[in-house]
Amino acid sequence: MNRYFYDLHVHSCLSPCGDDDMTPANIAGMAVINGLQIVALTDHNSTANCPAFFAQAKKLGLIPVAGMELTTAEDVHLVCLFPTLEAAMAFGELVETRRIRIKNKPEIFGNQRIMDENDEMIREEEDLLINATTISIEEAFELVKPYDGVCYPAHIDRSSNGMVAVLGSFPKKPEFTAYELNDPTSVPIYTSMFPHIKEMARVIDSDAHNLWSLSEAVNALELEDEPYSSDRVRQSLFRYLRGAR
Repeated sequence: MNRYFYDLHVHSCLSPCGDDDMTPANIAGMAVINGLQIVALTDHNSTANCPAFFAQAKKLGLIPVAGMELTTAEDVHLVCLFPTLEAAMAFGELVETRRIRIKNKPEIFGNQRIMDENDEMIREEEDLLINATTISIEEAFELVKPYDGVCYPAHIDRSSNGMVAVLGSFPKKPEFTAYELNDPTSVPIYTSMFPHIKEMARVIDSDAHNLWSLSEAVNALELEDEPYSSDRVRQSLFRYLRGAR
């Protein structure tokens, strides 16, 4: 086993709230500069920039994870991660059919840029990505399973779109195996409020929308990696997120 520094919640220039310079290449480069080894790209309700991110990460020896930050019908944010790029893209196609179509207003919400593997813009996503989908929390939990994915509540310690803030609680159903915090000092607060989450996997992520917010080499997981391959490390990460100790 070895220690891997991670950030599993990062937005690219596809998310309207993400800076335009959050291109796949810039994210991968800053992650390496910051000492990270595993990074998940999790744009709002889309996986469209994951292929470009995988291509850029491969150039730099960074282990990429494909995913999205799904906005449920309840307006709760869930991190959805997948063990392969192909699975993530297939899930992204499913979510495309469940989006509520509202034209983006870039001057208000920001640009939504889809990039290619050379970090050149392919096109702009025309419909707003940050609004709620028609997928409920319970349904999302089930929908990721056929794609071997895992989903869990994002930033439960935040007042905007966190499950605790929106619902007023952390329900025992569905049976999430993980949860995310932005602030590691809030761990005792939330484990005291909701004792059942003590048995869950916990991750501390940046939810970065700009390059300077990307995590540095602070949060780490001990993961099985012998004989080494990026796929083996990624598989070990998913075992952890599914509750294996």
